[in-house]
Amino acid sequence: MNRRHFLALGPAALSAQPPTPSQGRRKKVAAIVTEYTWYSHADVICGRLMGGNSANGVWTPPRTHLVSLYRAQTPNREMTLDMAARNGFRVYPTIRDALTLGGPRLAVDAVAFIAEQGQYPYNDVGQHLYPRFEMFSEILDVYEQSGFSVPTYFDKHYSYDWKKAKTLFDRSRRLKFPMLAGSSVPVTLRAPDVQPPLDTPMTEAACVGHGQVDAYGFHLLEAMQCIVERRKGGETGVREVEMIEGESIWSWLDGAGEWAKSLLAAAHSLDPTRLPVSMREQAKNPVLMRVQYRDGFRAAALVLKPERINRTVAVRIAGRPEPLKTLFGPQTSRPLPHFDGLVRCIEELFVTGKEQYPPERTLITTGILAHAFESRRTKGPVSTPEMNVAYRTPADAWYQHA
Repeated sequence: MNRRHFLALGPAALSAQPPTPSQGRRKKVAAIVTEYTWYSHADVICGRLMGGNSANGVWTPPRTHLVSLYRAQTPNREMTLDMAARNGFRVYPTIRDALTLGGPRLAVDAVAFIAEQGQYPYNDVGQHLYPRFEMFSEILDVYEQSGFSVPTYFDKHYSYDWKKAKTLFDRSRRLKFPMLAGSSVPVTLRAPDVQPPLDTPMTEAACVGHGQVDAYGFHLLEAMQCIVERRKGGETGVREVEMIEGESIWSWLDGAGEWAKSLLAAAHSLDPTRLPVSMREQAKNPVLMRVQYRDGFRAAALVLKPERINRTVAVRIAGRPEPLKTLFGPQTSRPLPHFDGLVRCIEELFVTGKEQYPPERTLITTGILAHAFESRRTKGPVSTPEMNVAYRTPADAWYQHA
C-alpha cells in the first residue's frame, strides 16, 4: 500500500490492524511526538521500536508493539500515515486518546515521548521552545486520573526552563513510574572503550563538541556527565554555571580557566576531524559552559563551531599523570548506531520496568544547559543552589561496545 492508496481509504484507515498472537504478548506502546518526518527523532526511535534494533551490531527483533501515536504537527514531509498503514498502529487526535486508545483510562503498557523536531519559536537567547512541559504534563494528567502509570521514555532534556523541568521531574517521581531520559550519546560506542569504576578520584573534566548549543550542547553535556557521575562520592549537584563566548573564552583559559586548557586539548586530540591548527584558529562562534559542582569538582564544555557533531571528553584523575579521554560515537558503517543503543535501553525499560540509568542525570544536564542560557542573558555566572541533585549511577551502566 502506498501513500496515495492509503489516503484514498479515508479515516477508517487509521484503525489499527488486529494484532497477531505474537504481538498480543508484547508490551503495548504509545508514542507521543511533535512531528514524524524522515530522520527525525520520532523516525529513528519509533522505526527501531517497530523494526528492531542493531545494538552492538547484532539485530534484535522488536520486543514491544507500537499501537498508537499522536503527533502535534504535520509538516510536508510527514510520515505518520504511511507508517501507520505499514505497521498497524493507530493515529489519534489527542495525547489522551493515544494513551487511552480512545477509552476512559490509560490502556497501554509504556509510553515513548519524543518532542524534539517541529516548527517552534526560539527565545531571545537562542533556546528552541519545544512544548515538552505542556505535552508531558498531559501525559502525567492521564496517569494521575487513571490511578496508575507505566514505564516512560522522555527524549532529550526535560525543558529549556529549569523550573519547568524540575516540576515535571518531581511530579514524575511522585507517581513512581520507571523512567528513562536524555541523550543517545552515553550509550553509543566509545574510542577508546573506557568506563571509569565508581568512586574514581576525579578532580576536573573538559569536553569538546560541535553543533548548535541548545540541541547539540545538550548531547555534549550528557557525554561528559555519564563519565563524571562516576567520581568519588557520586553526583552531588551543581553550584554555579557560566556561559563564556567568543574571544572571552581564550582570555578565560589564559587566566582563571588555566586548569581547563590542557584537558580541552587532550579531549580535542581525539577528534578525527580536527585540523593541524589550534582550537582557537578552528573555532567559529565558540561557546564554553563552565560548571562548578557542589563537591568542588569543576568542568568545562566547549562547543567549537556549529558544524559537525563529534564529542570528546577528558577527565583528570588524582594520581594519574595523563587524563582519561574518549571519543563518543566513532564512525561506523552502520547508520546512527547511537539510536540502536538507545532503543535497546528503551525496550529494556518497557519490558522489565527497570531504569537503565538514573533520570537524575538528565535533570543535571538540563539544569546546566538552562542556567547557561540564563548566564548568556545576564552576561555573568549564575548561582544554582536549587540544583542540589544527588544520585548514584550503576556500576555496570550499559553502553555499546561493538
